[in-house]
Amino acid sequence: MPVSNIRAVLPAEVPKVWDIVTSLENYGWRSDLSRIEILSEKQFVEYTKDGFATTFTITASEPCRRWEFDMENDNMKGHWIGIFAEKDGQTEIDFTEDVTVKKLVMKPFVKVFLKKQQELYVSDLKKAL
Repeated sequence: MPVSNIRAVLPAEVPKVWDIVTSLENYGWRSDLSRIEILSEKQFVEYTKDGFATTFTITASEPCRRWEFDMENDNMKGHWIGIFAEKDGQTEIDFTEDVTVKKLVMKPFVKVFLKKQQELYVSDLKKAL
């Protein structure tokens, strides 16, 4: 199971970063998404600009500290962990994805794909701040 991790220090306090990352209504800062459909308090679906859907099920939520969910789409399933910590008035994020590829043809590319997605996410998040 490929694991990808990204860490960054962001120029904002933890509650602000937490609110942006965990909001399912205000996702306009995400350059890769066309929409989010909320299914329940614990489940939502993200749609890419190409219409590709990924279902997320929230498994842990400790406000301003930790957010976790399981994720699944036609190509993979896995788990995401987001850790938020205060560091000198800024926010240190530590995001880890652990996935299982469903299609063998994608296996050689998944690690690079995950890293690229994480870098785009953090870049978009920095712009949103």
